[in-house]
Amino acid sequence: MDLTLSENQYNLVYNSLSFVIAAMGAALIFFLLVRSRVAPRHRMALTLSTLVVAIALYHYFRIFDSWSAAFSYVGGEYVQDGEPFNEGYRYVDWLLTVPLLLAELVVVLKLSKGKTRSLLIRLTIAAIAMILLGWPGEVADPDSTARTIWGVASTIPFLYILYVLFIELGRSLDRQSAGVRKLVDGLRYIILATWGVYPLAYIAPSVIDNEATAEVVRQVGYSVADVLAKPLFGILIFAIALAKSREDGYVMPGDTPQEDTQVPDDVSELT
Repeated sequence: MDLTLSENQYNLVYNSLSFVIAAMGAALIFFLLVRSRVAPRHRMALTLSTLVVAIALYHYFRIFDSWSAAFSYVGGEYVQDGEPFNEGYRYVDWLLTVPLLLAELVVVLKLSKGKTRSLLIRLTIAAIAMILLGWPGEVADPDSTARTIWGVASTIPFLYILYVLFIELGRSLDRQSAGVRKLVDGLRYIILATWGVYPLAYIAPSVIDNEATAEVVRQVGYSVADVLAKPLFGILIFAIALAKSREDGYVMPGDTPQEDTQVPDDVSELT
């Protein structure tokens, strides 16, 4: 696909990719620094969050470099006359990070071993199927029937993931505290909202007549969705792990538990 972008269009994608790199890098540092604030039994979820943003950080460096190498500045416009832009970096990233994202939520809840194993297996298979089915449509001609067919096929495992998270997982939250249940509800709706951005970006080339505008919408949409679905999701996972750690009575090494103090009834008690 040979594109010609205005300076504003090119820079919008360029700056969006740069912003995602900064967000993933900041999230990586944050998750490493706060790891000790949660109890050891809840740190696996933080480890998964760290892996997710680390993998995404690497791939966004590759996406950024590929975008820069694909265009040359000619006569006040950016012309795609360099190396082909490699959209595959996104799908490789999602193939690794989406199952890990779902695993974060399951692991942090500390359900029974049987329930945890069942959820992890089914969600992982559905996530991989969703990504693999979406790739052929991504590289298909925007006006082709194949793009629509593959898009619909990719939506089926996505709907199954939502069913598991909202119906099956919901049945397993009775033993969680009210605070944790509220955070989990927030996480599930973040998945629904942010993952809803991906199909909108996916169909942009099919519904927007201007090829350059469609590409900008697609790239910026994917980038915004990734920031919401990874660093923000991970922060809420940390909040759940922190809440459950406090419920377990965990005290961070070096911290002193606050003791209840009572005001004496008589001044003489002070002496």
